[in-house]
Amino acid sequence: MIQQYEEKLSTLIDLMVETASDDELFAGGYLRGHISLSAADCELNGITSIKAMKEAVDTSLTRAQSELTPVDQLIVKTMWQQLQESAV
Repeated sequence: MIQQYEEKLSTLIDLMVETASDDELFAGGYLRGHISLSAADCELNGITSIKAMKEAVDTSLTRAQSELTPVDQLIVKTMWQQLQESAV
């Protein structure tokens, strides 16, 4: 389940590339890394719940907040919310 969800999110990010702004391209690439790492961590730990994977991404993003400016944090958070809504 998690692998399929990860693939769906990656596909949604890929589909944005042609029309995305520079900020959206950045956020998509940044999120892709957090999504991939969180999915891999879940799989390594035998976690199959999509809800748990979403929580892992949220935790990963929270831990990495100091890497981004407040504006970039907002862009990434907004895109993450949009991806979750679109991947339903």
